[in-house]
This record gives sequence, structure tokens and C-alpha cells, in this order.
Amino acid sequence: MAQYIISLDQGTSSSRAVLFNAEAKIIDIAQREFTQHFPKPGWVEHDPMEIWECQLGVLTELLSNNGLTGQDIAAIGITNQRETTVLWNKHSGKPVYNAIVWQDKRTADTCVSMIADGLDAAVREKTGLLIDAYFSGTKIQWILDNVDGARELAESGDLLFGTIDTWLIWNLTNGEVHATDCSNASRTMLFNINTAAWDNELLAMLNIPNSILPTVKDSNAHFGNYLLDGVNIPIHGVLGDQQAALFGQLSWNKGEAKNTYGTGCFMLLNTGEERVVSDSGLLTTIAWRTNNKVVYALEGSVFIAGSAVQWLRDGLQIIDSAEETETLANEANGDDHVVVVPAFVGLGSPYWDMDARGAVFGLSLGSGKAGLARATLQAIALQTYDVLMAMEKDSDIKLQALKVDGGAIANNYLAQFQADILDIIIERPHNLESTATGAAYMAGLGACFWTAEFIQQQVEIECSFIADMSVEQREAHVNRWQKAIARTRGWLE
Repeated sequence: MAQYIISLDQGTSSSRAVLFNAEAKIIDIAQREFTQHFPKPGWVEHDPMEIWECQLGVLTELLSNNGLTGQDIAAIGITNQRETTVLWNKHSGKPVYNAIVWQDKRTADTCVSMIADGLDAAVREKTGLLIDAYFSGTKIQWILDNVDGARELAESGDLLFGTIDTWLIWNLTNGEVHATDCSNASRTMLFNINTAAWDNELLAMLNIPNSILPTVKDSNAHFGNYLLDGVNIPIHGVLGDQQAALFGQLSWNKGEAKNTYGTGCFMLLNTGEERVVSDSGLLTTIAWRTNNKVVYALEGSVFIAGSAVQWLRDGLQIIDSAEETETLANEANGDDHVVVVPAFVGLGSPYWDMDARGAVFGLSLGSGKAGLARATLQAIALQTYDVLMAMEKDSDIKLQALKVDGGAIANNYLAQFQADILDIIIERPHNLESTATGAAYMAGLGACFWTAEFIQQQVEIECSFIADMSVEQREAHVNRWQKAIARTRGWLE
């Protein structure tokens, strides 16, 4: 009898497979990094075939390491980096171009032109999103217009589009299922979140044929089967990574929020069945749809979080591992007020400035890698501060605590500074794998492997961080941060 759920967590820098037992506990994780491609400044790409091979590889490794066969697995859940865009030939299964990653800014000029043409209000009303290169729509248009033969394939009905969840589903089902869920569809800038359907006016706006789009299903729907050892394992839960983290943190009720500290930093506030319109640069998105019932969320998107620490390691080469930053931050000179603004690919919420770029302020001869490491961690928390202030203003909800997850928040310095700068309690669960957990929960519910009541009993807080900073110190940090942000905006012309 099947006793396990597998969550496939396909992220921006690595692919993982996570094994959950019947008690909803993580038993094992297999993980591999894959190649990041930067063909031009502001361009970020992945090889879709490498992503598939990497994801299949960790799934196979997980099964082998635990001696499992197809009969042992009740269901597979999928969670994924959102907005990243793949187009492939539906006959050969080969991509016509690399995946254009959510961080990619090549279509920034297109977005500026769309805004100048007065299209932003219609896009905002229909999708809950702002016109930005972040989302899939203009990435699809770019591939159709710039890759030889792509538009011809699309017009002849031979081309398929998908975000990464769709690409994985298509490969796992051997090309039988071309589908996505509502949470991922809502990030394309082509999906009407009021009607929960692809929008013909938006498609016409970008000259994208409807024939390339996947079927949109409930997040807990059956997305086909993965054949393993002669056994059909159902794919039963699909969520974009940030919505999966909200679900995995059990923020199922209106007014509950979480913040995920991964490559980027993403805060979501559950607004229930009410679509809240933001006046402060936040996004309105679909959190999930189950049993044909939509739950909405407000989202603040920070593009660079954990990847700023990766920059210290790989770009500047001043640390060997991310874990070093905690020690360095605690060693830094308290009078050295260095500020890092990691706007390497522009600024997300609440600024939405595609022309901002990263900068370091406040350097002195006494500044060193310790101060730079501390300022980088502080920048992650300060970007979150900007988002939370906007979220409380738009929703008229004052948070008393913030649920956190993701690899970066395992850093105690960051967690404490986050509590200090927000002046609220930071609740860090024992299980930081909220993204993979959310997909597993959704798959388990879809397959009737777990009940909602059982899942809601699984919360375990590992540590709570209480604010311990004076008002004067907090205001000084915020003032320096706001001054630095102002000086990085509009850097590109």
C-alpha cells in the first residue's frame, strides 16, 4: 500500500525531490543545482532540457536511495519557479529556445511601450498584475518574434507554451497532458483572475495565439500520471512556489501571511475570496483554486534576496558559503553603516523600477567583507519592510506575527534583524521547506491521502524571534535605506 508523497520542487537555481511519509514528515531530500545562463546584461536563461533531466535525476535518486517503487508512492506534487517561460515543439518535445527566467529584463522596453499606450489599467483590472518584464506574457511574445520559425509553429498549432510546472507535467506524462493550475496561470499576464480563464483581449494585445496555452485546472486536480515500474503514479497537486509556501505554512485563513526567503523574497497575505486591489505597488494574485473555489492573495515581490548572498559567494568571492554571513554579520563594526541595495535586476514591490540597479553606499576605509555581508543580510530584511508597510496599508490588516520559510531565513542574524526592523514576531517553523510541503499537502489532499484536519495539526514552530531594537535605531536603519533606494532608482536611461 502506498505510504509516501513526493514533492518535486523546481526552483530558480536547483531542482529537488522531497519525500514525505504518511505522518507528513520529510524523510529525505535529493537536490541538484543547474546552470544559470546570462547571455547579455539583464538576460537570464535556463536550458529546459537540463531542468527536466535534473528534476528527473533527483526523483530517480530519491526513489533509489530509499528503495522505493511506484507502488510505494500515493501521489506526486509539483511546485515551481513562476513566470519562467518555455516554448516547445509539441511533436519533438524540443524547446525552440532556452527558458526565459522570471528575473530576465529583455522585454523591459516592450513593457514601457505598453504602459505609454495606456494598457496598464486593463492589465491591472484583468490580471491583478502590473505590466512588467517579470511576467510570462512579454517573454512569450519575444520568443515568437525573435526565434526563427517559432511564430510559424505557433500559427500551425505545433507549438506549446508552459511555465515550468507545465513543462514538467508534459514530460512526466510523456506528452499526454498539457496543463497548468490557476496559481501559475495567474502569473502570466494573460489570465483573467476575475473569470479564472485565459483572456482573449490580453492575448491579442501581445499577439499570442490561444492554441499554445495549457488547460487550467484546480490546484488539487489530477494532472495525469507518471509511469514508474508499471505503476501509474497520479500527479495531484500543482502550485507556484510562493503560493505553495503560503499553503505549506497553513496560512489558509484570511489575514494570515508568510514570507519566503529564497532566490527572491516573496510575501503573501491571504485575502480569502475577496480580491484586494493594491494602491501601493503590490500584486493581486490567485493563491489557489480547489474544488472550483478561488482564494486570492496580495503579494509583494522582492527580486533579489538569497541570490544577493550568492553574489557575495560567486561574484565577489568574499565568502565560501552562505552560512559564513551570520558569523561575519555578528563580527561587523557597529559604527560602519554600509547599505547594500541589491537591485541587480531592478526593483520589485513596491517600486517596480526596471531601471534601478544595485549599489553599495557608506563605504569607508574601515569597511570590509564583514560589513558587506551584514549589509547584504540587512537589505533582505529592509526590502521586506517596504513590502509589509505597503501590504498593511492596502489590506488595512496589522500583522502581529509573520510566518517565514526558505533557506536564507535559517540565518539567525537575518531572522532577528527582520523581527527588529518590522517590530513584530518572526515565527520560523521547524520545517523550513514550506514550498515543497505546500505541494505535498495539496497532492495529499487531492489524492485523499490526508485530510485537511490532519494537515492543520502539523504546525511546529522551531523558533520565535522577538523585536529587540529601539525606535531610534529602527528609524535610522529605515532612513539610510530609503536614502539609498532613492539613489539607485532610474539608473538606466
